[in-house]
Amino acid sequence: MSKVLVAYFSASGVTKRVAENLAQAAGADLFEIVPEQIYTSADLNWQDKNSRSSVEMNDRSCRPAISSKVDDMSQYTYVFVGFPVWWYREPSIIDTFMESYDFSGITVIPFCTSGGSGLGNSAKNMQALADGANVIDGKRLSSTVQVIELEQWVKEVVG
Repeated sequence: MSKVLVAYFSASGVTKRVAENLAQAAGADLFEIVPEQIYTSADLNWQDKNSRSSVEMNDRSCRPAISSKVDDMSQYTYVFVGFPVWWYREPSIIDTFMESYDFSGITVIPFCTSGGSGLGNSAKNMQALADGANVIDGKRLSSTVQVIELEQWVKEVVG
């Protein structure tokens, strides 16, 4: 039997709500990717080129620290990884997450929340960071996505 994890980073709470519903729909474990240094409103001001998020996203080698770890990643067959879209891709903390584990033999499914931007090159970026993983194309999910829609997507992806 396949074991599923929904791991997510949420800056405003939108991705958290979607991730909780996805975990319910998939009968999955849930893991919040929490930064060691929590983002403030000023940190998230994308219009300020000196804000923390802007600085991180302009430095592709930036890896913000995560405050906790998944106990045993190898127990999972599928890992959904959720995040808000920042600068048309996954936030740098997702890069930290992808480099923190051995995803060998695991199918990784990215999902994002966004007002309109899609995943961009996130799946490709995540694949490059997770040697041995099978990162498949994911999906942009609206903040109002219904559990029944998530259940259908899980059936399509996980079976």
